[in-house]
Amino acid sequence: MPYTLNINGKSVSVDVPGAMPLLWVLRDELDMCGTKFGCGAGQCGACTVHVNGAPARACITPISAANGKNITTIEGLSPDGTHPLQLAWQEIDVPQCGYCQAGQIMSAAALLSKKPNPTDADIDAAMDGNLCRCGTYLRIRAAIHKAAHMSSAPGSGKPTSAPPSSAGGGQ
Repeated sequence: MPYTLNINGKSVSVDVPGAMPLLWVLRDELDMCGTKFGCGAGQCGACTVHVNGAPARACITPISAANGKNITTIEGLSPDGTHPLQLAWQEIDVPQCGYCQAGQIMSAAALLSKKPNPTDADIDAAMDGNLCRCGTYLRIRAAIHKAAHMSSAPGSGKPTSAPPSSAGGGQ
């Protein structure tokens, strides 16, 4: 059955079974490989995307549930890699292996869209469920604080969320 999605601001149609996970539509049908497969059970957060501005685990979201919705992936967060989170991640040197980082950044973007100046407790709650096998949680928290500061700095001109939608959650 054909499904239509708005992915990173572009209308896309795919003809796939309704039960196919959004993750496989993104990766296999649309060749968008930024969203990662981690566990396949929605438990690790590596596949986090935004669906109508809310974080969603793409590995357990059937394409039928995403039909007609706005989807933002890591590729759509900032086409040129200058989103404050991406810059902060680089400045603080957050990743080790890097595998979970797309999901971590998408969850952090959702948090900052709702709470532009989060506390440590806000960050911990929002990132709960995004696992990092390298244990870079303290650097992730520091990068989120840095991105919040960068976004609120006068003249930064940097968005605190991804247009047209944003959201997130998990650690």
